[in-house]
Amino acid sequence: MTKTLKRYFVKSIIILALIHFLYFLYGYFTFKGLGKINIYTEFYRFKFYDDVSISHFFVSGLFLLFFLIFLVKNHSRESYKGANLLKISACLLVISFLTFSFFISYSFGMNAKLKTELSENDFNKDKKLLNVLNPFLYGYTSYSSEKLFNYENILYPKPYPVIKQEDTISPGEYPITETSYYSIDTIKVLTNTFDKTTNKADSILDILGFDKAELYKRILSKREFNDSTEIVFKSVPVHPEHDGDICIFLENNSLFNAVKGDSIDKQKRQAAIDRYNLLYKSKKDSLTYEFQRLDTILKKYNIETSLVPKQLTQDVYHYRDNNDELLNGIRNNFDRKALIEKFTTLDKLFYEPNYLHPNIIGIYFAVIAVVWILLFLFYLIFNKKKIQ
Repeated sequence: MTKTLKRYFVKSIIILALIHFLYFLYGYFTFKGLGKINIYTEFYRFKFYDDVSISHFFVSGLFLLFFLIFLVKNHSRESYKGANLLKISACLLVISFLTFSFFISYSFGMNAKLKTELSENDFNKDKKLLNVLNPFLYGYTSYSSEKLFNYENILYPKPYPVIKQEDTISPGEYPITETSYYSIDTIKVLTNTFDKTTNKADSILDILGFDKAELYKRILSKREFNDSTEIVFKSVPVHPEHDGDICIFLENNSLFNAVKGDSIDKQKRQAAIDRYNLLYKSKKDSLTYEFQRLDTILKKYNIETSLVPKQLTQDVYHYRDNNDELLNGIRNNFDRKALIEKFTTLDKLFYEPNYLHPNIIGIYFAVIAVVWILLFLFYLIFNKKKIQ
């Protein structure tokens, strides 16, 4: 390649870089804010029906037109062959890609603006609060679901969590069963010590209150590592139905939206501890304050709500103190579906941004390939004419 052709390619790439920067600014300054994000919000996918698509089409078309005119007019008078043609082909491929990727810079601009309005740290703080308050946010019909709310979901305080055991007392067509709950405990012992244990005289099993045979019946899992054995087993009987410090709001350990990178189990336990402290250790005003923070979050994300923190606190305390009463409604009305969709979408925008959406990857690269081939063919044709 001649120096003039190299300079032409460099100048063209600089112009394309400038256009990319302008599209980045376009995405940055036209981002509509957190309130406008919904399940249909995705980083730009070249849809051909909005202002970005239309401008992209014309800008790309005009650039390629003038690029090809000046390329043929000023730089096709050389009879390039072999390695030089390959270099020219590679340059044309780069220019073809840059010409059809302005929308990616637009998406980067949107992403940058999003993170100035909502940092990852603030996003995670909002998640943690919603995870703590999640059991207070269900629709009233959900509270009758044994799958969502049951004693086995209680993670705190001791002796929870528990495991359920059903024993058949009277078999037959209509069997009679008895339900029991046992705390789940863990012991770590030297493998040799455990293997040699034969009776209750062993100090470890003596403390537990049952012999080795009984322990084997109660083992839930056993894991050996190095010279030790870790045993998870059913321990003492627990009666959560008679526990005065247990209410329905502790019987759900689901996270509203997990914080990325942190252990799910640790998040669930920490949320359970914070929730228990709000209900049984802290003053009533502490729960009201957390509901006020919740109300602020809902408004921040533009979620329709009629939640009144003091009223919701009163309802929660009522069912906390009357655990035997069927929960048939608390004043926690807000658009649950919109909040779930908002955080699902924000998770994607933060952690899985589709700058080049999977639905268009095939078409997108096919268009680039076709344009690249056409540009190269035009250039070869004019070179061939010159040779002749």
